[in-house]
Amino acid sequence: MNATAERPIDRWFAHYSGDHRNDINQRIHVVAVPAILWSVVALLWCIPVFGTWFRSGIWAALAMFAAWAFYYRLSRPIGLAMLVVFFTMACSCRLLEASIGLGNLLWLAVGVFVVAWIAQFIGHKIEGRKPSFFTDIVYLLIGPIWVLAKFFRKMEWKY
Repeated sequence: MNATAERPIDRWFAHYSGDHRNDINQRIHVVAVPAILWSVVALLWCIPVFGTWFRSGIWAALAMFAAWAFYYRLSRPIGLAMLVVFFTMACSCRLLEASIGLGNLLWLAVGVFVVAWIAQFIGHKIEGRKPSFFTDIVYLLIGPIWVLAKFFRKMEWKY
């Protein structure tokens, strides 16, 4: 690849960063985006699977695999890191299901989802910009790796 060529992940991040310039909004996103991602995984985890040998979590596993494939195509290091993130989220859902039950996991996920989205919209109100996913729904997938890329940069890792 030409050294001056911009990778698709860089274009996604450039646009997403343009909608997230305010430090307070960025800090909110660093907490709220992973919380939303976990809550979506947990909500999908709770969808019943009747009449099959699959246990709860199959819908979450399928969604995580699809998202992971997207991330891995954009960047191998980001894709591998998201594999760890998704594995950790799946383990937390399995552990919570075992300890508090599937019904309580569902309510916990709903609560986290609502609170985190309220925080997101407060951040965007402070920012004075609409969320990126209003222009392209794919940005719902970009948010988690944008947060992860901030961690990569802090650790001085290449993505």
